[in-house]
Amino acid sequence: MQQTDFLVIGSGIAGLSFAIKCAQEFPDRTILVITKASADETNTKYAQGGIAVVSDTATDSFEQHIEDTLIAGDGLCNEAIVRKVVEEGPARVEEIIEWGAQFDKDDQGIFKKGKEGGHSAHRILHHKDVTGQEMERALLQAVESFSNIQLIKHCFVVDLITQHHRGYLVTKSTPDIVCYGVYVLNRETNTIDKILSRVTVLATGGVGQVYRTTTNPAIATGDGVAMAYRAKGRIENMEFIQFHPTALYEPGLRGQAFLITEAVRGEGGILRNHQGDDFMRHYDTRKDLAPRDIVARAIDSEMKKSGTEHVWLDCRHLDEKKFKEHFPNIYEKCLSIGINIHQQQIPVAPAAHYSCGGIKTNEWGATSIVNLYACGECASTGVHGANRLASNSLLEAMVFAHRCFTDAKNKIATIDFQQDIPDWNAKGTTEPREMILITQSLKELQQIMSDYVGIVRNDIRLQRASRRLDLLFEETEQLYQNTTVSPQLLELRNMITIGYLIVKCASFRKESRGLHYNTDYPGQGSMAQNIVL
Repeated sequence: MQQTDFLVIGSGIAGLSFAIKCAQEFPDRTILVITKASADETNTKYAQGGIAVVSDTATDSFEQHIEDTLIAGDGLCNEAIVRKVVEEGPARVEEIIEWGAQFDKDDQGIFKKGKEGGHSAHRILHHKDVTGQEMERALLQAVESFSNIQLIKHCFVVDLITQHHRGYLVTKSTPDIVCYGVYVLNRETNTIDKILSRVTVLATGGVGQVYRTTTNPAIATGDGVAMAYRAKGRIENMEFIQFHPTALYEPGLRGQAFLITEAVRGEGGILRNHQGDDFMRHYDTRKDLAPRDIVARAIDSEMKKSGTEHVWLDCRHLDEKKFKEHFPNIYEKCLSIGINIHQQQIPVAPAAHYSCGGIKTNEWGATSIVNLYACGECASTGVHGANRLASNSLLEAMVFAHRCFTDAKNKIATIDFQQDIPDWNAKGTTEPREMILITQSLKELQQIMSDYVGIVRNDIRLQRASRRLDLLFEETEQLYQNTTVSPQLLELRNMITIGYLIVKCASFRKESRGLHYNTDYPGQGSMAQNIVL
């Protein structure tokens, strides 16, 4: 058993920002950061485009950024929360610059600012086309300077510990459910250990791996959301899964697809169908820089009309030197598969990218479970609504990491450890005889979600998905009860829960709004409200 004052699950921008702030404020308290892979293998690392922030009031304003966010969110953003994030954002960006993050500047030392879909001004700060990787590097370097931060890699969290584990009946209506810490799978000893904490922060990232093709890394299996749901925490708006319009299309690919950042279209890249038509002009007056939900649906429509598996992103007319300077990673990736972007068009198709819903929090990042916070992609703070505005995610993660810290620091002295927590009981379980029971179920899950709960949905597809997920759930729970746990089994279990939550929320929303498009309800109805499970 281990005890820590602050327990952070996840080592992306949200989790590390929180940890650093705690270490600065409380040099005598312990901060433990747990990650199930290597320290930098996070969704943050793969964020290409940049961070949206108002840094020049001569050409931009808070009101413009707020308005752009609200328009993209399609009636479901919490305006008060959006305002807090936009107005508090510049201070958080200054902070990460102080911690060592470097953003591109021009010859006069002024930050270069990009423009992406849905933005009315150039406000995206970036580090070439690997902004997230640069921010992750700076944060990990800062973490190393604090002796009271311990970072444990390759450690898988199994479940949150609540009164349930002390023998009490806990339901959604139980008042004051309390988080006491977590059970974790120790990969070195292959045992389930317990870690007790005063404050626990879920910063576990996204859910993209529930789909066949995603821009997310293999670790994005929705663990935090699934754990919070099992602990009877409130989850909301899981139907709003953002599909990035332009992932690099590679025939036969499953799993993580290479992202072609929206900033390429911000620099003048043009989407074309197989007839060469710049088709976005038929769908939206903003053309290629319309919000992601509109662009993804337009591409999906063009692919279905032509019976093809991708469209084209035309960058042949762009300045070669500037493109290589701003997008070196994309340039090299395309070249590695035989595409010279100045001579050939880039094949692109939508891929699951970002979950706009998640663990419901208040304005300070506190969840419905006492002493449990959530920030980053796993949280639903009210910022993104029905569709996230491009490059708002890194900003939201930093602002809410700070807000979680602000709230937790005022409470930490009043929270005691709960000592009567039982050890993990693995009695009666045996080693799994066939791993194919897990791997095949994972393929089935991804197929179900991609075919029935993708960019375009309808009631029949959702009903089919629900029935098939029920069977997968029953089979996987039986495995979980009877075999010793493994990371693969735990991830599958979590992803089935995520699939269920997406389908459940999608079934409740009898309209089309933002990222949720149901052909049985093609128009926007009167459901300008969050769906909470």
